[in-house]
Order: sequence, then C-alpha cells, then structure tokens
Amino acid sequence: MGGCMPSTQDHEIHSRGEPGPSEAPASTSAPCKMPKSVSISKQLSSIKALKKGSDLEKAIATIALIFRNSSDTDGKLGKATAKNLLQTQFRNFTEREESKPTYRDILSELDEHTESKLDFEDFVILLLSLTIMSDLLQNIWNENVMK
Repeated sequence: MGGCMPSTQDHEIHSRGEPGPSEAPASTSAPCKMPKSVSISKQLSSIKALKKGSDLEKAIATIALIFRNSSDTDGKLGKATAKNLLQTQFRNFTEREESKPTYRDILSELDEHTESKLDFEDFVILLLSLTIMSDLLQNIWNENVMK
C-alpha cells in the first residue's frame, strides 16, 4: 500500500472528545502527518487495491488501518491504547462480557506490564480471542441460522 495515509481513527471517536491516536508512519521510511479528520472509510476508499475488494478484505484492511493509526512510531500498540480501542471500537463484542473469566484475564493482561507493547499479530489474536468468546458472535450465528 503506497502513499501517505492520515494518522487518525474514525470520526466517531474524536466526536466524543476522547484522545486521538499517536502519529504513526505510513511506511518504515518516513512518517506522514495528515489532518485528523479523515475517517477510516475514506482511508479505505483511497486504497486502490481494495476498490474491488471483498467484504472480508475490507474488514482486515480496516483492522490494519485502525492499528496503524493508533500505533506508536515504532509500529507497536501500547496496552492502554489497545484497551481503549477495545472499549471504543469493539464494544459490541465486549459489552456484558465482564463476568467471563477469560475476558477478565485478557483485560488484566492489558493492565499489567504496560511498558510492553502489542504488534499487529498480537492485536489481531486479541481481537479474534474476544470475538470467539463473545455473546455477540453467538447471536450472529443464531440470526443466520434462522434465515
């Protein structure tokens, strides 16, 4: 993916007054600073390879953009930032999961050793783990079975 992409999250986060992401490089060569008002959907539409992309490809690209927009200049995501992303961008999958031991373990891991950071692979595994244990996933499957 070439070119300079804005370092931002979707408009929704900024409109609620929550802190914006750290500036992150578009590539390993030189970081770019762009206006923080460009939404993820506009960033996705600027990626030529995704013009005819499938929904799955766009979903993974969205995860990659959110990660990159929120990561530090070293391309890693701080644990506090990861927790914030889960609570703001992934809340439908994490709501009402607090009573589950696995969910509590995952969040407590994000609260511990805050000096360590997550790379993209760790972040995706975290998202998948929360998705698999989520009641929302079960609801999605139940809805599709009924159709």
